[in-house]
Amino acid sequence: MRRRGEQRDDSATLIVMETKPENNYGSITMDAPVQPRDWNVFGDGSTRVDFVLVWEEPLSSQKEESADVSPAHTKRREKFLNKLRLSGLLLEQKEVLQTKKRICFILLSAPWSVLCYYAEEISLRVPLQVVTAPIVNWSENVLSRLSLPNPFSQDVPNPPPDYYTCQFKANKLQRFLGSDNRETFFKTTQRHQVLYEILARTPYGAVKKGEVGIDRLLSEQVFTAAYPLHEGGFQLPTHPVPPQSLGLRQILYAYWAKWSRYRRYQPLDHIREYFGEKIALYFAWLGFYTGWLLPASLIGTVIFFVGFWLMATDIPAMEVCNSGNNFIMCPLCNICTHWNYSSICVSYKVGLLFDNGGTVFLSVFMSLWAVTFLEYWKRTCSALSHRWDCSEFEDNEERPRPEFTAMAPMTMRNPVTGAEEPYFPENKRLNRTLTGCMVIITMIAVVLIFLMAIIVYRTILKIIIYKSGNSFVSFSAGRIASISGSVLNLLVILMLSKVYTSLAHILTRWEMHRTQTKYEDMFILKVFIFQFVNFYSSPVYIAFFKGRFVGYPGNYNTLFGVRNEDCGAGGCLIELAQELLVIMVGKQLINNVQEFICPKLKSWWQKRKISPRLKEVKEEEGEEVRREEEEEVSPWEADYQLLVCEGLFSEYLEMVIQFGFITIFVAACPLAPLFALINNWVEIRLDAQKFVTEYRRPVAERAQDIGIWFPIMQFITHIAVLSNAFLIAFTSSFLPRLYYRYTRDSTLTGFTNFTLATSPRNYSQQHTPCRYRGLRDEDGEYLPEYFHLLAIRLTFVIVFEHVVFFIGRLIDLMVPDIPEEVEMKIKREHYMAKEALAENQSLGKTMTDPGEKDDLPSDLRQRGANSPSPPPQSDSPPPNLEEIPEEPDTRSSC
Repeated sequence: MRRRGEQRDDSATLIVMETKPENNYGSITMDAPVQPRDWNVFGDGSTRVDFVLVWEEPLSSQKEESADVSPAHTKRREKFLNKLRLSGLLLEQKEVLQTKKRICFILLSAPWSVLCYYAEEISLRVPLQVVTAPIVNWSENVLSRLSLPNPFSQDVPNPPPDYYTCQFKANKLQRFLGSDNRETFFKTTQRHQVLYEILARTPYGAVKKGEVGIDRLLSEQVFTAAYPLHEGGFQLPTHPVPPQSLGLRQILYAYWAKWSRYRRYQPLDHIREYFGEKIALYFAWLGFYTGWLLPASLIGTVIFFVGFWLMATDIPAMEVCNSGNNFIMCPLCNICTHWNYSSICVSYKVGLLFDNGGTVFLSVFMSLWAVTFLEYWKRTCSALSHRWDCSEFEDNEERPRPEFTAMAPMTMRNPVTGAEEPYFPENKRLNRTLTGCMVIITMIAVVLIFLMAIIVYRTILKIIIYKSGNSFVSFSAGRIASISGSVLNLLVILMLSKVYTSLAHILTRWEMHRTQTKYEDMFILKVFIFQFVNFYSSPVYIAFFKGRFVGYPGNYNTLFGVRNEDCGAGGCLIELAQELLVIMVGKQLINNVQEFICPKLKSWWQKRKISPRLKEVKEEEGEEVRREEEEEVSPWEADYQLLVCEGLFSEYLEMVIQFGFITIFVAACPLAPLFALINNWVEIRLDAQKFVTEYRRPVAERAQDIGIWFPIMQFITHIAVLSNAFLIAFTSSFLPRLYYRYTRDSTLTGFTNFTLATSPRNYSQQHTPCRYRGLRDEDGEYLPEYFHLLAIRLTFVIVFEHVVFFIGRLIDLMVPDIPEEVEMKIKREHYMAKEALAENQSLGKTMTDPGEKDDLPSDLRQRGANSPSPPPQSDSPPPNLEEIPEEPDTRSSC
């Protein structure tokens, strides 16, 4: 028993009041060698540069200058910069003279008082206690239990420490770890967040007209760029140095972005430290997804090679190849001639690579694989979000978007926090959302029109090739039309994707969503609905509709006067596999080439536009100064030559579309997971190189998870179960073979003749009798076997999806969303916070006015009608927080 308040010996001290050097926040290791000189400073050599604003002016005569430079832009820029000075920021202007223009750089720095004010305003989290908890991968656990060496591990220098954290409070400053060092207390990424918050919320004109924030100024070309600086260069020193002396950007380049690191674990803590949680979560998810593709690609490849064995031993394949002139097939188009079934011997055998009994197993496996993958990602994500202090970010801490704050017409008190926040009426947002839905429906109709156009194109091209008279080309008319149609479809898909993505940006911005998470979720949902139809409409048509409505000889169905297209000689499944490979692999190749070549071309063009600068040589220093100016480029100028970071939307979309291809249509293409695995190995390195070497440093963003992408993948997983069930039942030959094996002949002898019908009597009287694929009698009516097979197919679909969904549900119940050790850490952190806050509860009660009424939900008022404006938009600087009174009670917490 202890008295309340009695000290106890415990190594897990709640808050270390005496900050030790090794626990300094921002320091990576105490014994690290001296870092190279920091060039990201003002002219005084000590004030840190937190953000950079850039604009360009022409170097020309006064007359030309007045024509090229807008006076309105100059006025807005000056007003904006004055507002920044009033908000407490430090500004310093630098100029670089080019041969044709002047580039002006405004260096911004937030002093300590501003950092403290806005850190509390935007709920930054700061450290209480160091936690020793390295990231452990599932593969690392498996290999360690089997006592096997781990070929994926690597020792990355200077691992960032982990902390128990809480929201920053200025009046509790002395309680935080590392508070004695103002230079390193706030991380570099946190300083960037503070600066961006100020820039995004500072007005330069009429607030009601939306003249607020740096984003709009950039769109209006008042400024040409706004970015935080990279921490030094990424190139490694030419002479050997200890790894601990490398900068964080150099470490990321050496241990992550290099191609030689393709088989190593990603340094996720380092990525988070440099780029923020949102980008780190993307790379964590991409690496996790790529690792899970290994077993899927292995099984898919094995099943594909099983098809080679079937090519040599399959009885129906032998019957087709040895049939000679026994099966004279009906013409495939109105002007085509009869053909021998034996001529498709090669195509029929190739079809066995994609259509065999193993595809049923692969479909079941991939459906369960997708469910298990998502469940284990939830566990991994919960562990990472807690480790990176984002587990409650979206629920409690996310604030309104700066653009929403500036343009919302009303204010409302937050019923949770009691703070006055901007408000946009829900009925207006609903009307705008419905308008956006109508635009989506219109664009989907455009996609379907293009799909019908490609169908007609294939049919007409086939007829044109047949009329050419070239026997070799005519023989391959169907294949040529199919492949060219697939390539044309890919080009149409990519073109429509660009158009609709731009349109979705405009619509989502118009809908006025409160938080950045909600904004991104609605934008992603719009684009995904369109892309889902855009990418998958053609494979769905081939899998489930092509060849279903052809009719029979003498009674063919038509579309726009042209006979409906039938499946090729090898069947629909091989055409589906071809379509998937063209769209999926073709898209991946195009994207990878774009990601590899386009940034380099853009970077070359960006540097070419920035012509050699004019050198000013001081007389007293002569050639020495000239040499230094030629060799050294300022960090803000070097970063200005880099490309603007395009965000993660296109990266996520590419991977989720790929996830759909390898799950929804895996029954038709067992090699899809293998191609996805190869692509993702390349994708990780390409993305890493872009972020480290070619992009300007993005502002770090916090995130709790991967957002709406997770429910989208859950939706794809459910669609995949149904799709694979219908593919096996109605497109594959698996069930017809199974039916024939158990009702006719277990060796499948005669199966080829069973699947071919004879042309009706009325057709045969006018034309040569021929065969066609179908289960019909000589009058064109369906045989009883057709209805037997239909019942079997529908039964298979019901049983398949119920079994897979049941097993998937069991996996969901058996695998907890949050690992047990993470739950213990969360409880421990909550317990620590409860103990720390217990001594402050009585004080908080005495400071609260008991007569104050809670009328939060109904408090709505027009913007500007005596409502308190957010502090960042005021003309006065934030209060000086440099001299914070030290409280006598040193045991209370944040």
